[in-house]
Amino acid sequence: MKNFTILFFLIFSSVAISQNIRLDGVIVDNDGKPLEMANVMAVNVATKGMDSYAITNDKGKFYLNLKANATYTVKVSYLGMANKEVSVTTTGENMTQTIKMEAGGIQLNDVEIVREMPVSIKGDTIVYNADSFKTGTERKLEDVLKKLPGVEVNADGEVEVEGKKVQKLMVEGKDFFDGDTKLGVKNIPADAIDKIQVLRNYNEIGQLKGLENNEESVAMNIKLKEGKKNFWFGDVTAGIGVGHEESRYVVNPKLFYYNPKFSINLITNFNNIGELPLTIQDYFKMTGGFRSMMRKGGTNFNVSSNDLGISLLRNNRAKEIETDFGAANFSYSPAKSWTISGFAILSSSKTDLETTSQTDYLEEDTQENREETAHQKSNFGLFKLSSSYKPSTTFQFDYDVMLKTSKQDEDNDLLRESIENGVSTTESIFTKKKQNPITLNQNLSLYYTKNEKNVFAVEMQHLYQDEDPFYNANLATQPFDLSGYIAGQNRNDINQKRFVKTNKLDAKVDYYYMVTPKSNINVTVGDTYSHQNFDSSIFQILDNGTRNDLEAPENNNDVNYTFNDAFVGLHYKIMTGKLTFNPGFSVHTYSMNNDQLGSEFKRDFFRFLPDMYALWQIKKSETLTYNFSMTNDFTDINQLAEGYVFSNYNSLFSGTRTLENATSQVHSLRYFRYNMFNFENVFGNITYTRRMDAVKNRAFFDGVNQTSEPFNSRFADETVSAAGNYGRSFLKYYKASIGATVNYSKFNNIVIVPDIPNGTLSEDRRVTESFTQNYRVSASTNFKKMPNLEIGYNFTVNDYNDQTFYTDRPFAKLDYYFLDAFSFVTEYEFYHYYNKGDASNSVDNEYDFLTASLIYQKKGSKWEYKLAATNLLNTTSLNDNSFDQFRVTNSQYFVQPRYVIFSLKYNL
Repeated sequence: MKNFTILFFLIFSSVAISQNIRLDGVIVDNDGKPLEMANVMAVNVATKGMDSYAITNDKGKFYLNLKANATYTVKVSYLGMANKEVSVTTTGENMTQTIKMEAGGIQLNDVEIVREMPVSIKGDTIVYNADSFKTGTERKLEDVLKKLPGVEVNADGEVEVEGKKVQKLMVEGKDFFDGDTKLGVKNIPADAIDKIQVLRNYNEIGQLKGLENNEESVAMNIKLKEGKKNFWFGDVTAGIGVGHEESRYVVNPKLFYYNPKFSINLITNFNNIGELPLTIQDYFKMTGGFRSMMRKGGTNFNVSSNDLGISLLRNNRAKEIETDFGAANFSYSPAKSWTISGFAILSSSKTDLETTSQTDYLEEDTQENREETAHQKSNFGLFKLSSSYKPSTTFQFDYDVMLKTSKQDEDNDLLRESIENGVSTTESIFTKKKQNPITLNQNLSLYYTKNEKNVFAVEMQHLYQDEDPFYNANLATQPFDLSGYIAGQNRNDINQKRFVKTNKLDAKVDYYYMVTPKSNINVTVGDTYSHQNFDSSIFQILDNGTRNDLEAPENNNDVNYTFNDAFVGLHYKIMTGKLTFNPGFSVHTYSMNNDQLGSEFKRDFFRFLPDMYALWQIKKSETLTYNFSMTNDFTDINQLAEGYVFSNYNSLFSGTRTLENATSQVHSLRYFRYNMFNFENVFGNITYTRRMDAVKNRAFFDGVNQTSEPFNSRFADETVSAAGNYGRSFLKYYKASIGATVNYSKFNNIVIVPDIPNGTLSEDRRVTESFTQNYRVSASTNFKKMPNLEIGYNFTVNDYNDQTFYTDRPFAKLDYYFLDAFSFVTEYEFYHYYNKGDASNSVDNEYDFLTASLIYQKKGSKWEYKLAATNLLNTTSLNDNSFDQFRVTNSQYFVQPRYVIFSLKYNL
């Protein structure tokens, strides 16, 4: 790490230092009032290039770093004002300048802009000129975004601007795989990008803009270069290589076409080098852009997924991954008022996982050590079709339908060592997991503005979900004493089938009445209806191959559950000066009924749920936001079915039909400041959640085997989370940031323990606490003709009760474009993973990763040659840890070995 730091400062100090002066100025209007967020740039008359640019702060101030003894044209633009040019001749001394703007529209054609400003502000839109930040090594949108001030991209391809997650990515105003930014960030060619527009306070329903609270909503639109419009563009990549023992390959064609009426995007990827265009986690969380229409309703009824606990990949960190992927996205406008769009995604992957882990059961003298290998086959498809009809600014009709289907199989082979009270037992266990879930979402929305005072919105969503998870465990020892189970077999072959069907309908009508131009009343009438079926059965395969059905009622489920929430809501929004208030409440009548074991259980009740939103617009680019909500949280059928369900080979779950709802209070405070004067952005937020009557587990442990059932806890669960970040860009060439995220949680559960003196069982309340912290600091350069370096340090602390895990992760990235043809990029990460606690469970591991690539492409050539190497240090494994409310697990998982790939790319 020391060597990287020295290299970083050498590059910083190696910049050619010429004699510069500073021009400080103020932009004012005709009345002498300062203008905030005016765009200022200085064009060198001799070179015709832009030497410096700035955006004014709330006092109208700006500064420019200029060369001494040179002549400049200072160009200024401001929304609603006529553009202005001022001639400035520098000397060897700093200068000051006041520039007065005249009223009038922006007349871009009257101003010959030799080189556009790298960053400009237009109302709620921040516009980045992509070429101003490119150095020559960028290959995709992600590479450009990482160099923009105020923009961050994480490892999952999620984009954050000013600390807010970008929820929608568009190209030329058309949705790019709606509901996900990863495909665009990882695939849109960097050389096709002209502008990147960040749309703050975004609402895709124009009629609701200003009526709803959109301050946390951010979208991004990519503007293409003129040569990329009305023409097909993209690239085709093919590569081969070698790994430790196996050959490697990658084939990755991408094709794009855009014109005002029609667009299409085609992305394919076939490889065995660990590239995952979409992971199975991405599949499950991909929303397709469906609006969360009940977010202000006061009720939280989430339909859970019966995912069997199939192991999810940690990005591309697995022992072996082979992927076939194809995706298509289109948009077509048969008329100016009508747009049809959609996408189709198909993926097939084979994955080998190898993991060793140690699990310590909290407050139990029990430990489980596992060596596990898993082979996964995963196929999934996502299909969406959307229609939007906008014949006028007063009417909009939308319809969306999305289908998600998958086929997943996992075979596990594990060796388990159980240590209980110092006594160790070992056995081999084999498990199989299969599921073929189908989910169909539909959305119907209608928006009508009667006049300037009356707006109506009608929204409906329907969810159909069909799941059929199958689980098989083959063990040497019998884990549980189930009624009807035949003991004494050489192997215990246990199987469970589950069938879960869900039909859920949400509908609501919103009426907005504009009391004044800065205040409105919102009346909401809505309903949520859900009907679910849950069927499950357990059977045993005997040594002679015959089947033994465990027909006792406690081993089977045949449950029907209906839930209904009818509600009325009232909210009042008013803007006064710099303050916005939006208090409100909703009144609910709930009805629930579950039918199982030959009887019904019903519950009906009312609730009054308040909420509050407040915004202080301190400045145009500085805000403080407070949110409060009280919600009723309801479980779905999975927690109500009283027959036994296997969660794992050593975990048996039984639901409770009489469960009540939990009540959550959530308070959040968010501060944000974006100072374009010195390209400084600061954000911080803190959230406190308190849940009463939370659904928790009452657990009984027999060694490492757990039997549990849910109950409503009379003790409150509490969570406090906070995050903050400070970032700044310096002198066009430097970017630095520092951030922190912390989370504290306190949970209450019940553990059933033996009362040895009385020979009975007693309930023991267990309080578990977790405190996780993550701190990050980084700095980077962005030179045009010199090597660029990013260095940083990440420190993570995971404190679970009496065990604390630490991870030190310094990292560095070097990229260099040289000789007008070569691009060299290398990344290095070092991990030091260790813990503090019981000396017998100590962990202290170090490992690192190094990747590098060299690309050759002549200017103007369509061919690109690339030599890339991954995991050059041939690191074999990584460490991780996890925590639930009964146990702490420390894991080591194995990753792909070193491999080298030579590839060719042809740019269309």
